[in-house]
Amino acid sequence: MAAPTGNQGWAQLRQQARSLESQTETLFHTYSQFSTVSNIPAKPSKEEQETEAKLEELLDKRDNVVNQLSRLLDSEASLTSSALKQNNLSLLREKLAEHRRDLARLRSSLQEARNRANLLSNVRDDIQTYRANNPEAAEAEYMLDERNRIDNSHNMVDSVLSQAYATNENFAAQRETLTNINRRITMAASQVPGLNTLIGKISARKRRDSIIMGGFIAFCFVIFWFLM
Repeated sequence: MAAPTGNQGWAQLRQQARSLESQTETLFHTYSQFSTVSNIPAKPSKEEQETEAKLEELLDKRDNVVNQLSRLLDSEASLTSSALKQNNLSLLREKLAEHRRDLARLRSSLQEARNRANLLSNVRDDIQTYRANNPEAAEAEYMLDERNRIDNSHNMVDSVLSQAYATNENFAAQRETLTNINRRITMAASQVPGLNTLIGKISARKRRDSIIMGGFIAFCFVIFWFLM
């Protein structure tokens, strides 16, 4: 099939390149999620292999389209339009190269995640095998874990008790401070002539006002009772 020529052919190829770019970015989103699963499989799943194959296919198609655009641009006679198309072609090439690097990076990240998962799985298997073949060592390890948990509990209790003692000491210091303030106020009042007498009169007046107010309220209550 012959490559399209002229402005119409350029527009069609450029639109095709943009469509393939969009499809590539969508597949990149799907492909990147394979490395974020909680339990990554030891070998690539069928879906992962198909997604990677589709990405490779899309990148090859885009490379072919870019080459067609390049050949079409070489046959362009107008220098003015060729400059704009050259800029568009450069952007398409840069995006294609960037996506190839992204695919290599994602493939490497997937392999690293898979290697870590396999390493952890192998370590767990080795530990379980060792415990199965050495029950005495497994029991000793269990007792050691229990001892560590007990020690952690004791440390927590000690920390709580230390905080309680510190709070109690703080309260004692505040109580002593208030006692000293009260003592100073009493001493200052005793040194001022007539201050104690004035305070006593104020207290007596307060009591008298309270008695009067209480009697008035009782009288109002009785009147209200009789009027009901």
